[in-house]
Order: sequence, then C-alpha cells, then structure tokens
Amino acid sequence: MAEIVSLSDGIAAVVHDGDTLVMEGFTHLIPFAAGHEIIRQRRHDLTLVRMTPDLIYDQLIGMGCATKLIFSWGGNPGVGSLHRFRDAVENSWPLPLDLEEHSHAGMANRYLAGASGLPFAVLRGYVGTDLPAQTDTIRPITCPFTGEVLTAVPALSPDVTIIHAQRADRKGNVQMWGILGVQKEAVLAAKRSLITVEEIVDSLDPKPQEVVLPSFATTYIAVAPGGAHPSYAQGYSLRDNAFYTEWDAISKDRETFLRWMDENVIRRVPAA
Repeated sequence: MAEIVSLSDGIAAVVHDGDTLVMEGFTHLIPFAAGHEIIRQRRHDLTLVRMTPDLIYDQLIGMGCATKLIFSWGGNPGVGSLHRFRDAVENSWPLPLDLEEHSHAGMANRYLAGASGLPFAVLRGYVGTDLPAQTDTIRPITCPFTGEVLTAVPALSPDVTIIHAQRADRKGNVQMWGILGVQKEAVLAAKRSLITVEEIVDSLDPKPQEVVLPSFATTYIAVAPGGAHPSYAQGYSLRDNAFYTEWDAISKDRETFLRWMDENVIRRVPAA
C-alpha cells in the first residue's frame, strides 16, 4: 500500500543523487512542486527523463541538478527556447549536459516496455530519420516472421517517477483525468514513485476519462495543492499562461535566473 507522506519526506525517500528520474505530465498536471523540492534538497548528478521537458526541467538543469537528459522535444510551450537548457548544452553552464534524443513514439514505447517488464520495444517510427545516427539507443532489428527491418529501443525503467494528479484516497489509490500523457506507464515502469495530489479524499468518485493508479502500484503520496502551477490541474486550477512568457525573460540571464530561483524556490518552503 502506498504511504501518505509530506512532500519533503517523499522527495527525501525516493530521489537520490545519481538517480534516473522521470517527471511526466503533458501540458497538464506537471509536477512543479516536487521539482522545486528536489532543487531545495540539492539533488545532483541526475539523469532526467521526460518526453517534453519544459520549465521545470529548465529549472533543474539551471540549478545544476542534472548531468543527462533523455527526451523527445524540449522548449517553453508557445514561447520559444529553454535558455538554461541551451546554456548547459552550448556553454556547459552550470554543468555539461549529455543528451539522448528520441521521438515521441520512441519514448512512449520505451515507457510501455518498462511497464510491461520487457527489455525493449519495437517500432517503425525511426525509419527514414537521422535519429539513429545520433542516438546509440536506437538499433535496427529484423522481424523473425516477415524479415522487415524495424527499430528497437531499450525499455525505460527509471529509479523513480514523479507525477501530479488531482486526488488520492486514504488507501493510496490515485485518480487523474483530463489531458494525460504517459504518466501511468512511467509510474508502472519505475522502481519507486511519488505522486503529488491536490487533495486526499475518503472515496474516489468516477470521472470521465479517468486513470486510477492502484495503491499497490505506487510508493508514496504527498498532498501538494497547486503543485502543478504554472501548468494546471483540471477541476482545480488554470494554466498560468503569463508565467510561461515571463519565464523567457527570467531565464535568459544567469544572474536573473539565480536570483529568481533563490527568492521563489529556495527560500519559499511549502507548508508541511
């Protein structure tokens, strides 16, 4: 059964220096509060994995938490580049950042393979692209039945996956709905997990398009109201579109970025 803990205790329990860390969410339910706690706890040498790294990974990279990124697209949605990500790649500031790039389909299939306990996934999606020449975890494989040459990618089985959801019950069952990505697969693929939620309830009322992660499939639950901000949690909060625009200016300059992080993350400790 999943254990209900504070956010700080949950991060301390599941995220260790040197871990491979997944933080998923697609436009919606992005676990910003958890990412900020990782920064406050000064985790380092992390391999960050995410299909669409955006502002929270820009912050983790800029604060020196990461040495590698496995991804399929990176940017500030609707605005432009991730400046801290670019600075790490182009100038090794604050640390050099190793990159492993895949397609969206490749990443989704890697999570699915990990969740299924398989060593790799097979797909057609890379044929005709130049990604295999850039990424050594993309390999050709011949179908034993038809002889067709396909592409194999290794399963993703991270040390820890962190996601945000709308709610959990007191037994540790987690419920989410709305725009979803690969959160379920990412949790099931991980060795351990932390799910931050808007609230704990006595029972989970059914919702359209819901996904429920059963208590036995998760490790820790932490209550973090507003924990997806500046992204949103359907039924609880709206997307802070203005902040995504503001982040472009904040993150362009190293000193401005560090000052903002100190004032708004490092010294802003959430209530227990």
